[in-house]
Amino acid sequence: MSTLLSRIFGRKKSEPAPAEKSGLDVSALKPLMSPKEFAEVHARHTPPETPGESPAKPDELSGAWRMSQVLEAFPSAQRALFQKYHIGGCSSCGYEPSDTLASVARSHGVEPEEIVRFIKESAGSEKEIEITPAETVELLSRGAIRLVDVRTPHEYAIARIEGSDLIDQSLLQEITHSWPKDTPIVTVCHHGVRSLDAAAYLRGHGMKNVRSMRGGIDAWSLLVDSNIPRY
Repeated sequence: MSTLLSRIFGRKKSEPAPAEKSGLDVSALKPLMSPKEFAEVHARHTPPETPGESPAKPDELSGAWRMSQVLEAFPSAQRALFQKYHIGGCSSCGYEPSDTLASVARSHGVEPEEIVRFIKESAGSEKEIEITPAETVELLSRGAIRLVDVRTPHEYAIARIEGSDLIDQSLLQEITHSWPKDTPIVTVCHHGVRSLDAAAYLRGHGMKNVRSMRGGIDAWSLLVDSNIPRY
């Protein structure tokens, strides 16, 4: 079952720490598989493609596509579907890689044609929710944003941006339940991938002013503050 939050919390540079050390309730933060994991699960749970079958082409997207094909052709679809329809964000709204787009759409009360149109329209639009390190440092210096770090505690101990808050389940609950919905938030990770997932997740839970810092803390070290260690 694929969900959005493992892309935020599920990637580790080393062996995963026990949940009690990270403070995360892993049952509440069930992860979305990476493209590689999706391919592995797809290989185990779906029959081989018909010999001679052509690779999926984005302009031929239809409800008959398996979700593994959708996410391969449209990497941004996992975030877009959650933001718009709350599809794939938690265990109760997840799906299997072998599920068809049409079956996933209907299980969420949406016509397949609408979702096909939305995925095509939203492809490439993620740039709109990204913010550069230079823009981030300027806003942070004015106290105009809350900087939320979505890396692991281990990564945060290696390198962090002054003024950032490390995400955990407690802070996640506080943000989604207590912070004003228009709070300016910038999410940050290592290279700007998990932070996009985090921004999508928070937007999907009603936070209207969330952006992701492009390039992550690695770009911050290169472009803003070379004293921040790279790893």
